[in-house]
This record gives sequence, C-alpha cells and structure tokens, in this order.
Amino acid sequence: MATKPFASSADLGEKQETLEVLAEGVYALTAEGDPNVGAIEAEDFIIAFEARATPKAAQDWLTMLREHTDKPVKYLVLSHYHAVRVLGASAFDAETIIAHESTKMLIEERGQQDWESEFGRMPRLFREPEGIPGLTHPDVVFDSRIEIPLGGDRGSLILEHCGRGHTAGDIVAWLPKQKILFAGDLVEAQAALYTGDAFHFDWSSQTLDKVKSYQADILVGGRGAVARGNDAVNAAIEQTRGFLTGMLDTVGAVHKRGGTLKEAFEETHTLLAPKFGAWPIFEHCLPFDVKRLWDEFEGKDWPEIWTAEKDREVWDALQD
Repeated sequence: MATKPFASSADLGEKQETLEVLAEGVYALTAEGDPNVGAIEAEDFIIAFEARATPKAAQDWLTMLREHTDKPVKYLVLSHYHAVRVLGASAFDAETIIAHESTKMLIEERGQQDWESEFGRMPRLFREPEGIPGLTHPDVVFDSRIEIPLGGDRGSLILEHCGRGHTAGDIVAWLPKQKILFAGDLVEAQAALYTGDAFHFDWSSQTLDKVKSYQADILVGGRGAVARGNDAVNAAIEQTRGFLTGMLDTVGAVHKRGGTLKEAFEETHTLLAPKFGAWPIFEHCLPFDVKRLWDEFEGKDWPEIWTAEKDREVWDALQD
C-alpha cells in the first residue's frame, strides 16, 4: 500500500455547504462529508446542535441560519467532546451549553490533546483558528435524558444518551412530534466512521439498537447527506453497523490467530475499501480506527489519549 498524505492534511478543497429546512423551524447544515450541524427553533429561542471547529466556522453557519430566524441561541448542545464539534462554541453566545457528563469529563481529561491532534489531522476545518478562545466547557451535564419544551404546539426536544459508541458521551437530539433525529457521529450516511475513541462492541449492538428504536422519519448523521424516510434512516444505521461489524470480525480474527496490528489494518482495509473507500475520511480514519479496536481486543476498555505525536506514530507504522 502506497504511503498516503497524513490523515486529511492534503484535503484542502472547499466543500459546498447547504442549509436544509427539515420541518418548520428545524434546520440542518450539510457540507459534502464535512461535519453536519443543526438548529431547532423554539417559540422564542434557538437550540443549536454542535458548535463546529472554530468561532469563524460557527459564525458562517449562524449567518446562514439568520436568513431564517433571528431568535437568540439559548442552548448549545454538544453531541460529544471532539474538537471539531466544540471549539466554535463562543460564536453562539448561548445562555447554556449542554453535554453528557462523560463529555465534560473527556474535555477535562484530554480536550487540549484532542484539539492539537484534530488540528493536525483536519486543518481545513479550522477556519481562523486564532479566534478559538480556549477549551469549551459545558454548563449543564446529564446522565441519561433531558427534555426541553419548545413552546406553543412545537412539542419538545429530547436529549438522550443511547450508550457508549463513537465516544463514551455521545448524545442524540430527538424531536418526537416531527420524528427527526440528530444522531451526531453515532450514525454516518455515506461517510466512513471515525472510531479512534470508540467502544466498538457497545456501539455496534445495543447503542445502535437504541438509535434505531426511535423509528425516525428523518435522520441527520454526523457527516453525509440527510436520510429521509424510515427506510433510508434504517439503511444509514445499518451501514454504520456494517462498518463496525466488518472491523470487529476482521480485527478480531487477526488478533485471535496471534497476528499483528499491521496485518489487522491491511486486512480490514481490504475488506472495507470496496464499499467505503471512496467515501469521505475513509483513508484518514482507518489506521486510528483499527488501533483503537485492537486495544479493545487487548483488554483496554478506556481509549488512550490521542496526541499529535501518537497520531504520526500510528499512521507511519500502519501506512508504510
């Protein structure tokens, strides 16, 4: 396998960003495989879902949103702790930042290292990085579920932890009345998975079962197109599960026979590339994905902290 440019460091082309109105007062921004974000309009305020990588990137999203509503952002919801999802928080001027309690802990444990790691991996997402004021810390955390009434006849927004998955603290945002689910990086629609901080066994089974149980009519995943219609929603969930189970079967077989991490990577690449290889961030993610899963088979339940140095070490070991 030829040596590839590190992660997404060579992916510098601009992506087309599209604001989609999913229902009255429900918005999503997709960007050709870059991270998706969303917003839900209550009677007199906005709930923003995800913050983007920098205040500048977040402000670009807010400028588009302001063509539809001028209500203030009361709540900013962070689906998980990764830098490209949280470091733009200051642009929203939100009254309250909400996250799962594990997300708060992960920010405190490894937020700075993750910032440095992701900036090296995906520099294009960090528009005007000098504008980042520091780590983002949530004001309100929860363990299992929060309900936010939207006022009038809009129903409620449910924030819920579906189990360990992409990270220990991923949450979804569910609109029961509209049957719209913002799934964060627990589900990707025609985009590869990043699983470097994941819990593959939980994610591929009970966590995705919980996500599927909402029976959403519209699903906004962490990356990729909006899935519309229950069949398309279920297909996106099962595509995500298929990526995970393919990794689990292949890496597990190599580990069981006493093979090496590099063999596990190469065999996983051979298995997944025909279906997923042309999708966004596949080549970027797979070395980190396989390393984390290998660690799980080695008995390491809690993910190691990715640093810029560790990123390069793993990349060079598996891509040479």
